[in-house]
Formats: sequence, structure tokens, C-alpha cells
Amino acid sequence: MNELQLKYGCNPNQKPSRIFMENGADLPVTVLCGRPGYINFLDALNGWQLVSELKKATGLPAATSFKHVSPAGAAVGLPLTDVERKIYFTGSKPLSPLACAYARARGADRMSSFGDFIALSDVCDADTATLINREVSDGVIAPGYTDEALEILKAKRKGAYNVIQIDESYRPAPIEHKQVFGITFEQGRNELDINREMFSNIVTANKELPEKALIDLQIAMITLKYTQSNSVCYVYGGQAIGIGAGQQSRIHCTRLAGSKADNWFLRQHPKVLGLKFKKGLGRANRDNAIDVYIGNDSEDVLGDEVWADTFEERPEPLTAAEKKEWIAQFTGVSLGSDAFFPFGDNIERARRSGVTYLAQPGGSIRDDQVIATCDKYNMVMAFTGIRLFHH
Repeated sequence: MNELQLKYGCNPNQKPSRIFMENGADLPVTVLCGRPGYINFLDALNGWQLVSELKKATGLPAATSFKHVSPAGAAVGLPLTDVERKIYFTGSKPLSPLACAYARARGADRMSSFGDFIALSDVCDADTATLINREVSDGVIAPGYTDEALEILKAKRKGAYNVIQIDESYRPAPIEHKQVFGITFEQGRNELDINREMFSNIVTANKELPEKALIDLQIAMITLKYTQSNSVCYVYGGQAIGIGAGQQSRIHCTRLAGSKADNWFLRQHPKVLGLKFKKGLGRANRDNAIDVYIGNDSEDVLGDEVWADTFEERPEPLTAAEKKEWIAQFTGVSLGSDAFFPFGDNIERARRSGVTYLAQPGGSIRDDQVIATCDKYNMVMAFTGIRLFHH
């Protein structure tokens, strides 16, 4: 089959809509369940490329959570810590590496991942399908599904959940096209291989780049390759913990991604872990309540009625001083940027969220200022020489 009719395009008024192969070849995707839409396929195909490259770079199963053609989270399949199990609501049952990757990708920014499209690098197993089944999601793309996993996913949303299988041997043409306002654009595909050599040009006084940081920087840059620009990505322990996408200013990317990274750290604070929710409260409501709780340091965050509807007992506030002290414990975070940092203010903001290692193209007229700011804090920064804009 070389064509698939879609319900509509980006919006319901944009009809007709379809995906198809211009050369008459068969589509490399098969819809196993549901009826994916135009934006679903944009998320699915970008997400698939991202996880494929993560798997190739790290040798580990990978997953990503996509929303509006940018990742909300991306991760590789390292084991979950006890704290991560709690903040990701996975329970105590041992999980497969792929399920761990998905839990970490989804858990990085649970607010943004609400209603996401998932991409998996490996055949979806029952562990992963069970986690997906619990969350509010639009669909999933993977190179295959076990019988048990497919049965679980086909039952989701009363049989309307979107399940796509992709031919992992598919390779697109080296030249790609898109149309804007009736005009066709053509460019070579971004086939850049993001490997360890990209981080060999370390320009700071501190040149100690440990193995974990090398992996995290690869994850950051591969994630940015499929994130709408301008974009910045914070990575810690094999998972993106803060992604700032589609901002017109670099510093706004850094602030946005940094605030998401801070939220991820704060979800692990003992006061947050100790919140006592009402029985039966849904995951989305818990996530909303946690974000509101983290975002305020006053007892007047919510009215008594809302607290009563959410918690078994009114929680003690998490003060600004407590938040600052908690976040300050985290160091060794890696940060990637899809284009150069024009000013040292980006470094100052990144440092507040535990960043120690950075990768960026370089090429600003103020590179010396940016390097000097890194040196002030004994950070390690590599110039990659490669821009990763994605539009």
C-alpha cells in the first residue's frame, strides 16, 4: 500500500489529507489499530528517527514521548531507581529495559507528555504495553509488538488506540521535500552521525569528560536533532530531564528547559514523595497537583476545598529556600544546544540546574565570554562545530 487516507490535516478544516509514497513504493508503516492522524504521523516518524539513533549511539533500547512535533522526553533503558519508580508511578515489579526507557521518557515532563505519541526502538513487550496502557496517550510506533503487548494495546481506548508498526529496514531518499504556500522546498536529509568524536574539541580549561557525560551529551544532541528550533536539552543519567523547544531566544530555551529540569529534581524531594493523595485520584490529577505544589511556596496555593479534594491531609509548603537547597545538590547534568550560545547568561542559568557538561556548535562573536563563564564554574564545554536546527 503506497497511500493512507487521513481523517484531516493539522486541523479539522484541512481536508483532504493523506500520506503517500511519490515513487509508488509501499509505505514503510502499517496501522495495526486505530486511525492515526496527520500530526500523529509527524510525531511518530520524527520520534522513530530519534529512538533509532539513540539505540545506535548507546546500544540500549530507547523511547521518546512526542507532542506537537517535538519530544517532551527521551531516554535509554537503564534500570529505574526506587525514587524514579515512585515518581513515575511504575510500582515495584521488575521491568524490561524497554519499559524502563519508556517510563523515563514519559516521566521527564509528565505534564507535557499528557496525550503524547510514543516511539520505541525495539519490539514492544508486555511490560512496556502495560505502562502505556495506564497513561493518557494518542498512540505508539515500534518495529514490532509481541502478541501479548498487541492484545493489551488493542484494548486501550475501546479499540481506538493508534498502534503503528514501522519497517526498521526502511531508508528514505537522501533528498527530502516539503511544500509551504504552494512552493516546494528541497534539501539533503540531515544524516549527521552524532558520535563521541563530536565532543573532542573541548574549549574550556577543565577537559575532564567522563563516560556518563559522553553518553548524556549524545542523548542531548540526538534529541535536539528532532526538536523544533531554537532548542536546548538537559540530560541526566541517560534521560532528557528538560527540553526547551521552539523558542525565538536562546536564553528562553535555556530557562524553559532549566525550569523543567528543576521540576524533575523537585519531584524527588522528600516532601513531594510524602504527599498523601486521595484514593482513586487519577494520574493526571496527581501530576497537576504536584506541579502546583512544587510551583508555590505558600499555604495559599489552593483553596481548602481543592486541597480537600486532592490530599488526605493538607501538605506542608515546600519553601523557596528548601527548593533552592534541594536543586543545589544535583550536579553532573549535561546540556546540549542546537546552535551557539550568544551570551554567558545561558551558562549562568544552566549552572543553577546542576549543569557541569555542555556541547554547542560555537561560532558566536562572544565565544570567549561564554568560555570564560564556563571556566568561572569549572564546567566542561565542547564545541561541536555543527548546528542542528530542525523545522
